[in-house]
Amino acid sequence: MTSAASVLVVDDDETFRSRLVRAFQARGFEAQGARDGESAVALAKKESPEYAVVDLRMPGISGLDVVRELKAIDSMTNVVVLTGYGSIATALEAVRLGATHYLTKPADVDELLAAFERATRPPEPLAVEDKNVVPSLARAEWEHINRVLTDCGGNISQAARLLGLHRRSLQRKLSKYPSSR
Repeated sequence: MTSAASVLVVDDDETFRSRLVRAFQARGFEAQGARDGESAVALAKKESPEYAVVDLRMPGISGLDVVRELKAIDSMTNVVVLTGYGSIATALEAVRLGATHYLTKPADVDELLAAFERATRPPEPLAVEDKNVVPSLARAEWEHINRVLTDCGGNISQAARLLGLHRRSLQRKLSKYPSSR
């Protein structure tokens, strides 16, 4: 007899957390929820989950700290980070700490299952880029802004000062997605 895969949902929003736990249970998972990072780490120490969904911003320890702790407890735990405040800098930091994917809220259980599934697939071969194709000015600006923002630890005010922009102007630029080239 095989046991169902376990999933831990960590989110301070009671309604959202309980909805996700019920949805995972309806799909055959052993799902449990934690309202904050401290209780999530305590649950993981008792029995490490195979999957975890972690909110980025919560009272107490941050979602990034929870990712770090879950990966320290069991490096095989597949972690997806959820947030309502998405930024490239925090996404990169979450992946660097061991998260397999990063989604913005609202995300449903099907999106989470797809993110978990993508993490278990072997990596696809990288497409060879045409060396003669020059990225657009908008793309180059986007990449530079995100590099500076990452160097500032996601602090928009500090990045805006370094870039010589007003904070709101930087936020507007970050909300626009440039074309891939």
